[in-house]
Amino acid sequence: MFEETNATSSPESSRRQFIQKSGATVAGAMLISNGLSSAVYAQGSDTIKIGLVGCGGRGTGAAANALHAHPANKLVAMGDLFIDKILGTPQKKGSLDNLILSEGKEQIDVPKDRCFAGWDAYKGVIEASEVVLLATTPHFRPMHVEACLNAGKHIFCEKPVGVDARSVRKVMELSKAAEEKKINLVSGLCYRYDKYVKETMEQIHTGKIGDIVSINSNYLAGWLWNNPRLPQWSDMEYQIRNWLYYTWASGDHVVEQHIHSLDKALWVMNNQPPTRVTSTGGRQQRTAPEFGNVYDHFAQVYEWEREGNAPVRAFSFCRQFTGQPTVSVDVSDLVYGTEGVASLDQHRIFGKDGKVAWKRSPTTPENMYDSEHKALFAAIRSGQVINNGDYMCKATLMGIMARESAYSGKTITWDEIYESKQDLTPAGGWQWEKLPVAPVAVPGPDGYKFV
Repeated sequence: MFEETNATSSPESSRRQFIQKSGATVAGAMLISNGLSSAVYAQGSDTIKIGLVGCGGRGTGAAANALHAHPANKLVAMGDLFIDKILGTPQKKGSLDNLILSEGKEQIDVPKDRCFAGWDAYKGVIEASEVVLLATTPHFRPMHVEACLNAGKHIFCEKPVGVDARSVRKVMELSKAAEEKKINLVSGLCYRYDKYVKETMEQIHTGKIGDIVSINSNYLAGWLWNNPRLPQWSDMEYQIRNWLYYTWASGDHVVEQHIHSLDKALWVMNNQPPTRVTSTGGRQQRTAPEFGNVYDHFAQVYEWEREGNAPVRAFSFCRQFTGQPTVSVDVSDLVYGTEGVASLDQHRIFGKDGKVAWKRSPTTPENMYDSEHKALFAAIRSGQVINNGDYMCKATLMGIMARESAYSGKTITWDEIYESKQDLTPAGGWQWEKLPVAPVAVPGPDGYKFV
């Protein structure tokens, strides 16, 4: 898929070196003033041409968010592995028609000759656009980020940024290249752009709850979707059309969905990665063959070592179960400190007496998905640069280390996951042919091995 540089494949890469190398973006959404990239939008016009790579539900949503960001933004190209995802079928509308229905035609100019399909679809989109929205199956994210940077195009990059440590190391190197080239790289980790969560996090970081003791994060969600197999589909097509259920494609849901919770824990800890994680998980409801080889629940404990003090622990739980309302749904984050407790989802801080000591300002909320795109396009128009590469890579690695701990039954350190040589690319590459499903991971001496 790509070649690693010596700098990222060296066994001397360590947690400390990783933190030092990425320290330039430790604050998250870093702004570099007065730096226009090679992807300056059309001179003499306020129009910015947008291309979408990956036309599923999230990609369609990202395109709508990008159009909401500024009235002069225009969607001009779309690409997907499958043309029906863009143009639809007699039975189902595609992304393009859905966008026209929801957003109108004024900001959409995507003729059929700028609808690209196949393995190289991203190339046509990149060529036609000034800003590229990357929302494909996560496995392909590093390749698409690299192609955008080589073409000098600004990037909105959905989470996660890879499915194994090797691919994330590649994106970390690419994010540094984006910084050097003054190309915007905005992450789909949308809570970082949520006004109320930002206000609450500021209270935590200025000492409102005292020293942080522990974090509790839940992402207890329902089932998502499944596309029944059609006779003409190869194994590869079936798996990509149902990418959520294959570790090689999605990274498993502790990486693909729970990353939002992990990123908030990382944010609480000032973007410093954890020292280690111990995780467990398995399959209780999704045991049929159509659910591939991923788990349906995980539970993990992350630790951040502190010199002279007990480690900070984050207790993190995620699942994708059906059966509501009998089965609970809960997306919440609590941060416990020596002087109180912060609720990130309620945007409140409770003192030692249990009473509300602070709550967010009573202003009109803004859709956080729109907010991240408004930040991106405002930066482009003002000649500034946002680079979210640091935290989007660290949060992805946090998910991967939890998955590998649960699959193997082994406590895994940050150094171990960062230096892992695992490569989840299918053995035969990207071919329309038979693609065996890896067995469901079972920990134990004769089971799954972390590499």
